[in-house]
Amino acid sequence: MISADMHMHTLYSHGKNTPLEMYEQALSLGLHLVGFTEHSPRPEGFTYTHEYRESLTRNLPRYVQEVLALRDAPRRGSGGELCRVAFGMEMDWLSGEEEFAKQAAHAYPFDYRIGSVHFIDHWGFDDGIGPWKDASQEECEQWYTAYFTAWQAMLASGLYQIAAHPDLIKIFSVDQFHIWLDSDSARTLLGRALDTLKAQGMVMEVSSAGLRKKCREIYPCPAIMHMARVRDIPISFASDAHERGDIAYAFDALAAYAATFGYTEHAFFSDGRMTSVPFAL
Repeated sequence: MISADMHMHTLYSHGKNTPLEMYEQALSLGLHLVGFTEHSPRPEGFTYTHEYRESLTRNLPRYVQEVLALRDAPRRGSGGELCRVAFGMEMDWLSGEEEFAKQAAHAYPFDYRIGSVHFIDHWGFDDGIGPWKDASQEECEQWYTAYFTAWQAMLASGLYQIAAHPDLIKIFSVDQFHIWLDSDSARTLLGRALDTLKAQGMVMEVSSAGLRKKCREIYPCPAIMHMARVRDIPISFASDAHERGDIAYAFDALAAYAATFGYTEHAFFSDGRMTSVPFAL
């Protein structure tokens, strides 16, 4: 059993449920820890088609208050175990906005921070399939290279404890991504990034969210999982839930997947400190 889900969102961004509703679902599933990681507000210029920036910025103090209240009063779930709450945030690494990232990372007393890359320059590459549909293999590979270059810069910043959905960039082009990943240049780039992750003492997220997306593949893919295991990089498990029904989604599959690479433990954070515990199949 995986006992902690370290990545989820609420109605204050593009989710559907309140923090309390998400927590009550975690209780019903018997989780021991749930990590709330609402998005950090983004500056102008980094914009999605269906943008939630204004709502998130306006409601962020309320979100923080609600999550901290849950953290301060944990309850026992369906199996009688206490389900604790960790207060986190998912923060985008944005080109040219390093100072913005530093300020956001220290805006609240987070238990942990998740770093992610959703933008190549000012393009939200996961905003829709449109630009990907007619892209050539060469164009896709340019985007993959730009993404992992930004991902390494995010890791090197020292601002985060968990690296979210490492190969999110494959979301609309999974076949092209695997072609690129077989190249020496791709493996070299990824190797440098994972070396940085290891040197920073970070954790790599293993997420079932990709199973719900067009790529229909766990984040990260087997090649990256192998490279991480060789480096003895710890992992955390996540659903990247956006509604109650997503919490702990396909966690049995995640546990089996991680075990095939020799992983036996998963990590979580509380008060900025990492703890690793075994998971069972």
